[in-house]
Amino acid sequence: MNQINGVPAAPSVRVLLADDEEMIRAGVRMILRHAEGIEVVAEAADGARAVELAALHHPDVVLVDIRMPVFDGLAAIAPLTALEPRPQVVMLTTFGDEENVLRALSAGATGFLLKDEGPDELISAVRSAAAGDAVLSPGVTGTVIRRMLSGGGADPGARSGPDGPAPDARIAALTEREREVLILLGAGLPNLEIGRRLGIGIGTVKTHVGSILEKTGSAGRVQAALLAHQVGLGGAGAEPRA
Repeated sequence: MNQINGVPAAPSVRVLLADDEEMIRAGVRMILRHAEGIEVVAEAADGARAVELAALHHPDVVLVDIRMPVFDGLAAIAPLTALEPRPQVVMLTTFGDEENVLRALSAGATGFLLKDEGPDELISAVRSAAAGDAVLSPGVTGTVIRRMLSGGGADPGARSGPDGPAPDARIAALTEREREVLILLGAGLPNLEIGRRLGIGIGTVKTHVGSILEKTGSAGRVQAALLAHQVGLGGAGAEPRA
């Protein structure tokens, strides 16, 4: 194990990239290479090779594109998650339609990211996935919320169960601005759009989202968005003022 000033350093998050476009892999590799504590251990251009390399290199996280030759990313989820030790599989794709999102999550993917996410979001997602947390692009959050509210899925990773605090109690400590951000989370909006609508910077939005998650005991923005609906802050007509 590496040491820093004589103290054992935390092990790196080992990542495998699977995408048939070499330019995409190169871009993701470059982003992750400069992130502290993340190591790209292998790359594959198709789903079958991704499974072979995952069995060989034991990555913590596998970033998988949906459309690849031999067999695609969706088909790769089952054999990847059957490996021991089991890697966390995160779809990284341009195809964020409802069918792909729900098929990936139902098959056992830990998360679903769109390729237009920024470097910080990608790095954060890899770290969150390695920790076992569900990760979703803001752009697909609305899809999952609609399906969950219609009874089509469970709330993965929520921290408060039937015996936990009531929804109204969970939002009691939020500031007025945090409630406004929560409303827009409930609408499934990404941070950039939340900032535009409220007239605040994206860094400020991220700070508010983090505070909301902490105060409400939500495991992620999907759980916070569901909470917004539960307390009547989500949905059409619940738009905050800038």
